[in-house]
Amino acid sequence: MAQKFPRLFFLLLAALFVLNLLQATFTELIFDEAYYWYYAQNLDWGYFDHPPMVALLIKIGSFFFEGELGVRFMSCLLSIGTYVLLWSMIDHPKKKDYVVHFFLLLFSMTLMNAYGFFTLPDTPLLFFTALFLLLYKRYLEHPTYWISLALGVVMAALMYSKYHAVLVIIFVFLSNLKLVYDRKAWLAVIIALLCYMPHFMWLYENDFVSIKYHLFERPNQAYSFEKFTLGYILNLVAIFGLLFHWVYLSLLKDRRQDKFSKALRVLTYGVIIFFFISSFNRRVQTQWVIIISIPMAIIAFRYLLENAQSRKWMFRLGVISAVLLLYARAWLVHQPLLPLIYEAHGNKAWVTDLDSKLGGATVVFENSYRRAPMYEFYAGKPSFSLNNAFYRKNQYSIDGSEERIRGKRILMVSQYRKAGDISYFNPKGTQFFGVFMDDFQSFRNLNALVDKKVEGKGWDLKIYNPYPIDVPLDSLSFWIAYTDDYKKVRERVPLKVQQLEAGNTILKSKDTVNFEFQLPKSYKLEAPGYFRVGLGYGDLIPGLNGMPIKLEDGTY
Repeated sequence: MAQKFPRLFFLLLAALFVLNLLQATFTELIFDEAYYWYYAQNLDWGYFDHPPMVALLIKIGSFFFEGELGVRFMSCLLSIGTYVLLWSMIDHPKKKDYVVHFFLLLFSMTLMNAYGFFTLPDTPLLFFTALFLLLYKRYLEHPTYWISLALGVVMAALMYSKYHAVLVIIFVFLSNLKLVYDRKAWLAVIIALLCYMPHFMWLYENDFVSIKYHLFERPNQAYSFEKFTLGYILNLVAIFGLLFHWVYLSLLKDRRQDKFSKALRVLTYGVIIFFFISSFNRRVQTQWVIIISIPMAIIAFRYLLENAQSRKWMFRLGVISAVLLLYARAWLVHQPLLPLIYEAHGNKAWVTDLDSKLGGATVVFENSYRRAPMYEFYAGKPSFSLNNAFYRKNQYSIDGSEERIRGKRILMVSQYRKAGDISYFNPKGTQFFGVFMDDFQSFRNLNALVDKKVEGKGWDLKIYNPYPIDVPLDSLSFWIAYTDDYKKVRERVPLKVQQLEAGNTILKSKDTVNFEFQLPKSYKLEAPGYFRVGLGYGDLIPGLNGMPIKLEDGTY
């Protein structure tokens, strides 16, 4: 143990752990963390945007600590675990002499640094990627059924962390195609599938809502070299900070021929190329490529051990990078250190201000799955995000939280209003207005199923009521939301429908009513790309009740 983990390693690891705990405690939540905290209030086998691992980690941490530290405690543990796993994968007699270099290298990787205390799906993704690679390395050395079993469980844990984990598994497999003839490798796959079965069942029971959104409903935009491809290249630079040149140089110079080294290279190049190709279709977010940090850390540190000149420059840049990142981390806690405002700044203040103006009402945020959980976390009171046709679906669309506010007096807060009963400012100075509403009612989960008529012109429409209560049909308004070719809503138009079963005035619980309609003309788009049906209730803007339907050549 002393040879593998020198005393200095544990001292630096303990210092890093304490630093991350302090950071986790004194840094306010960012919006995504608040959203995942909201996940954790009702543990399930899946959520609208992600698999459930991030929610489980928050739930576990919240058993031990309250507030921000409860949300982030498990991330602090997994972060130091990732350091231990990476160190364990480096077989080199000199490594114990360069412990400080190892910590500087990892600490300088900007997103790995941030995920040392932020709780996001990428935090467990990094940890389980490192654990998967360590087990794969052990498997290559001594393939046993026990390691196969462990590999299967860890592959499932990877997929429970984030869907992008499939790239890790696929590219490691592609680096060693002989695995297809290996019974122990197939055992690992079977174990992984069995462990992942609850999430498959959740997807099935929820009509594959996550898959539909990510593959078919997610808005995009027209290709821009600067925003898409150049932006992706800059992201590749950003994840390694000041060390990016030296880190990528180590990848280009790596020539090791053993199967494990080959797996590291194929995984890294595979992810880079995969998202480079994707950048010609959509914007690639920086965190999507974070998984290359794990194999690159191993490749870069091994290169450092064998190249004295690079080691010298890496150390100097690593020290500078560490100082800058420590200052940035201090700024997260104390905003005046930089003339910039981040989403971790001022959330307690705006929540307190808004909460003081509610007068006992429940706050509902229009089109903001980010502000609703942030308010609920800091105020300790229920909230809701009411999504309409100009926004996107999210966890609030599927979890039944609408029922928490049905029939109550609410304050509807919107960033689009120009006046209201009350107002408040966010940390950046944007003013939000809210209006009070009594006896709030909403039926955003009514399902609109649209089909092209088999004979003749027009469309068939079925409205299904999943609620345990009946809905008066005359209370509903019908609308068409027209989008461009990239599914960005540009216009909503009233829709006239004709009921096929005359005399129905009530849409009964768990029942369906059939209509037909002709598409109204769009006044803003000559050739709309898609349309979707939305249902309004009272004065509310219609929701996202139907799937986007492609209009071929913009024809109606």
